Amino acid sequence: MTEIRNSRLDKVLGQLDHLDETNLQNLASRLARERELFEGIFNTVCEGILVISADGVLQYANREGMAMVGIRESDLGSALLWKWIPDLAPAINLDHRQPQFSEQALVTREIEMTYPEPRIVRVYIVPFEKLQGAGKHYVVILNDITKDVVSTEEKIESEKMASLYLLAAGVAHELGNPLNSLTIHLQLMQRQLDQIKERETRGKLKVSLDICSDEVVRLDGIITHFLEAIRPTPLDLNDTNLVEVLESVLRVQEQELSNAGISIELETGNEVPMISGDANQLKQVFFNVIKNACEAMTEGGILTIKLKEDDDFFYILIGDTGSGIEPQHLPKVFHPYFSTKASGSGLGLMIVNRILRDHGGQVGIDSKTGIGTVVSLKFPKKHRRVRLFPE
Repeated sequence: MTEIRNSRLDKVLGQLDHLDETNLQNLASRLARERELFEGIFNTVCEGILVISADGVLQYANREGMAMVGIRESDLGSALLWKWIPDLAPAINLDHRQPQFSEQALVTREIEMTYPEPRIVRVYIVPFEKLQGAGKHYVVILNDITKDVVSTEEKIESEKMASLYLLAAGVAHELGNPLNSLTIHLQLMQRQLDQIKERETRGKLKVSLDICSDEVVRLDGIITHFLEAIRPTPLDLNDTNLVEVLESVLRVQEQELSNAGISIELETGNEVPMISGDANQLKQVFFNVIKNACEAMTEGGILTIKLKEDDDFFYILIGDTGSGIEPQHLPKVFHPYFSTKASGSGLGLMIVNRILRDHGGQVGIDSKTGIGTVVSLKFPKKHRRVRLFPE
């Protein structure tokens, strides 16, 4: 119906030179009614809706959008979005000196805004190509999730989460027995290994034994962190090298990735990314993200990991060449129990989001169907570490 109306309107606009004064007035009245209708619709929406050009100039904002960003109608057409939301450009990995979109990927982020009032906002950025002759534009949707973030601890105590905790506790108990048995036998094997005098043989066996021991520890950690997703524990903060933690996870997952036909491209640079962090919980972050990437590349692919930084933050970008995330699923990926996999628990990214938030960081996802997904993990440097919301 909209296309039919627009087609008729285009025909009328094409005949402007032939319209008399009366018809011109009727056309102007019709356009005013159309504008008033759509303005009324957009202004009743609770989310902020912005339209920006590729270089970030605000072209349109509904009433809620102007209130959330703190702009006036007179600012439209000249104000830069990056000026009003300074943390948005670095959060989506744009060069803060000259931020400009160049890809068509969907973007979703959670960012903290301090102006015009403190709030946590979930940002969706979607390419918009309906403005003929006006160049590429983007629709930015701002969803205030402050109340949702503050009430997260209350949700964890809900009946559904309590039931899941009881189930998880039972599963953890059942898995704990064979893990304890494996640990005992590995210790016995270590004693026997110490008695072998032939150095080369002992060296090869020790490598295999150490891998088995590390895997047992990792399985035990998975169980522990699964329970912590339901009942979080305080962070054990220490000086932590993000690259060392990441590389320890990659060593454990190296064989699994190789078996799946996935190659790894790691680019960490020369900077030592030291943060104040809980190494065990950060291992769970990297494990969950890499596992998701591996499962997205069903026929092999490339896992790309890059480390970047600015004055206040380190960024670890983990990209895959998998199937990507469907646009309708992207807003739900951090929701508890949401999963597109038949065997998925729907807790992996929720755990990642919680751990990053507890560290004062953020997690974001850029994805394009059929191309792949990039998960960006943002960690504050030691001098900048703050928790988004105090308990």
